[in-house]
Amino acid sequence: MTRNDPIKHFFIWPALLIVLIISIFPLIYSLTTSFMSLRLVPPMPPRFVGFGNYAELLQNPRFWHVAWTTTVIAFISVALQYVIGFSVALALNRNVPGEGLFRVSFLLPMLVAPVAVALIARQILNPTMGPLNELMTFFGHPNLPFLTQTRWAIGAIISVEVWQWTPFVMLMLLAGLQTLPDDVYEAAALENASSWQQFWGITFPMMLPISVAVVFIRLIESYKIMDTVFVMTGGGPGISTETLTLFAYQEGFKKFNLGYTSALSFLFLIVITVIGLVYLAILKPYLEKHK
Repeated sequence: MTRNDPIKHFFIWPALLIVLIISIFPLIYSLTTSFMSLRLVPPMPPRFVGFGNYAELLQNPRFWHVAWTTTVIAFISVALQYVIGFSVALALNRNVPGEGLFRVSFLLPMLVAPVAVALIARQILNPTMGPLNELMTFFGHPNLPFLTQTRWAIGAIISVEVWQWTPFVMLMLLAGLQTLPDDVYEAAALENASSWQQFWGITFPMMLPISVAVVFIRLIESYKIMDTVFVMTGGGPGISTETLTLFAYQEGFKKFNLGYTSALSFLFLIVITVIGLVYLAILKPYLEKHK
């Protein structure tokens, strides 16, 4: 079959149309619902309210609180994932003894379901019977509020996120490091450049495009965090660790307020889009400079 053979359309278009229908119909339905007052329990007939759901959300202090909490968790955890992941990738790129074993070991957290990781973390961080608190009690710090005090709980969630998703960052950056040309480093060695100078002058600039992509992917994923928070703290204490997706779950699957939840979902989409655009706009000059 040649590239211009019309028979290809017979195979391509049906699959493309099915994918578009499956993806676009829920999106259009959700967007339409966001302009309606629609509640399943107690059952209420749909009523058009325009931007009423959006206005109510923007005036709701809880929305701004969960948006801020999600942002804190996402940015801090991704920053730590990048720093630790890059450091581990640099170490593994130097062909250390047992490199293959280390790679497999470091990838294991990423292969475990987030719910399972959160369940294990909740047991470890239990304020009375958890092994970590027993260890801290031995050192004279009993019953630390790992999951019952806001700062401790947010720190615990960030720690679990870093532990589970740093291997992804490490894997992507290690793949990028292994594609860098050796002749550049040989030339730098002839100029007596130190390892630190080689990193900031060669490695980091050449790794910037893939670093930007990896951080962008992880930011988007971190903003969708729900299972870890749901299992570890349930959004508590109070709503201090509640995230945007958990807020949407509470409104949609507990209160059955579909119109409000749809509006929340699209505001969530707008928040992520704005953050992504600002992030790429800030880094665009640096990316063009190191092309």
